[in-house]
Amino acid sequence: MNKVILMGRLTKDPELRYTASSNIPRCTFTLAVDRRFARQGEEKQTDFFSIVAWRSTAEFCSKYFTKGQRVVVVGSLQNRSWDDADGRKHYVTEVIADEVYFADSRRTEGGSPYSPAGAQGFVPASAEGTDDDVGFFPADDDDLPF
Repeated sequence: MNKVILMGRLTKDPELRYTASSNIPRCTFTLAVDRRFARQGEEKQTDFFSIVAWRSTAEFCSKYFTKGQRVVVVGSLQNRSWDDADGRKHYVTEVIADEVYFADSRRTEGGSPYSPAGAQGFVPASAEGTDDDVGFFPADDDDLPF
């Protein structure tokens, strides 16, 4: 089984590009995730993960995610490699995002845009149409709660 669930903050705004041959949207961003524990007397460590989202998920990330925002990414790990122009081999491990969620509550007037999420900080898109629609991700922009 290959499943990854990460919650962290975006280090910069996501970057949206399209494949040359098929014009498929591809969005990349880096997620900073704090480690759960720190040794006594040391600061907490942070890991940085490269995230790749495709198609409608890519367009969603590009449109609604911004630097500093806390998000949840559910996906899988993928390794890839390539040879550069000098013949050197490069390796990278990425998280391929299958699902993405907001982990912050939405901005309130005069409040911090990144205040902690409440009890329903994020709800899977499959919950769309329920009475607890706080944080779900509708397919249409017209249905967005903000």
